[in-house]
Amino acid sequence: MASYAIIGFGCAGYHALTAIRDVDSQCRVDIYSEHKDAPYNPMLTTYYASSRLRYEGMFPFGSLEDISLACKANIFPGTRITGLDPEARSITLEDGTVRAYDGILLATGARSFTPPVPNECPEACISMRTLDDARDLKRRMEEGGIARGVVVGASMAGIKVVEVLHNNGIPTTLADMAPCIFPLAAYPTTAARIQKHLEGQGVTMKFGAGLKAIHKGTDTAALVECTDGTLLPADLVGLCIGTRANMDLAVQAGLATGRGITVNTFMETSAPGIYAAGDCCEGRNLQNGQPQVIGLWANAAYQGYTAGAAMCGSTRSFNGNMLHNITHFFGMDFIGFGDNRVTGHTLTFENRDKGLFIEAVRQEGRVVGINILGSYRISGILKNHILGIIQNRHHPIPDLQRGVLKKEGLTEEFILELEGGEESHGN
Repeated sequence: MASYAIIGFGCAGYHALTAIRDVDSQCRVDIYSEHKDAPYNPMLTTYYASSRLRYEGMFPFGSLEDISLACKANIFPGTRITGLDPEARSITLEDGTVRAYDGILLATGARSFTPPVPNECPEACISMRTLDDARDLKRRMEEGGIARGVVVGASMAGIKVVEVLHNNGIPTTLADMAPCIFPLAAYPTTAARIQKHLEGQGVTMKFGAGLKAIHKGTDTAALVECTDGTLLPADLVGLCIGTRANMDLAVQAGLATGRGITVNTFMETSAPGIYAAGDCCEGRNLQNGQPQVIGLWANAAYQGYTAGAAMCGSTRSFNGNMLHNITHFFGMDFIGFGDNRVTGHTLTFENRDKGLFIEAVRQEGRVVGINILGSYRISGILKNHILGIIQNRHHPIPDLQRGVLKKEGLTEEFILELEGGEESHGN
């Protein structure tokens, strides 16, 4: 009977488990996680922290007991793996136990990253990455005593922490070294609209100023010193600057790594029989063909399922993904597709009656990126449009999808622009 190990149990680990069971119903599957929680959606943790979502609502696949029973898996929560031997295909547990497997998957995810700056009051600081982070934030909101907040990092996680503080009546400043909000996803015009909306809600923003140090405060618990010399008083400091792949085991084992663990289209690492999936590994950016960590829930699911199937001998592969983000905050939907660093001719469209704004970039007659404020219902169509463009130089939008876009407020003229203009239709 074959045996497989999954190290880390988030979205990628869970989908790997389901793939293994789809291919082999009899093999042994052992799952090791440093945490004691079932797989949860990190994007829902701030909803829990703000009491807008019940605790159970963060676990889309059920409890560890439910998963273990349904998938016939041995789950070892609160268990740290200290060693990986690729040649022996074995792992070493914290207590020294060594176990060998036919295949091993690293699904260790990523962790919050904070630059190594002087910090005199770490007790006033939080990150927002894990469920433990959400519990910490929820506890602080319930205890009260927070007069002012500062969030460093104008990221998707950062804006959600700002929203939690704002909804609890806490004046908050959002700061970042970048020139605008969502610097890795938003185009300038879209970012300016988001910032105007946030300012209208009472959020203070400071861009072009990074984190230099965190000092003890006098009237507040902390003083956040920015790189331009500004001091921002805060009783709570949210550090949402970025993430780093958890690849310590891979590095120790001598596996090939970049910004994440290097894998092929079967999610196999440089060592045969050792796989990686999710935020700990690099995938392929379909737009430029380059390896990149694409830290998205859907990407982790695809990579995890591919890895699980491949471990059992399936020829299933995953060629890569496109950068995309969908988030809701302060009553606003933001959707971004494509790499916003790619330049070209900018297209904009607005339908005020529908509350819809679109900013797109077209390069050599092809749409390479889209930002949407408003209707999330058109996001799937436009994402598939860009993916189609990547696969085929010309990709007209089908009539049925065209009808949906028009119903949601787009005009025929703008749809033609997204398709490449009149010339793309031979007119």
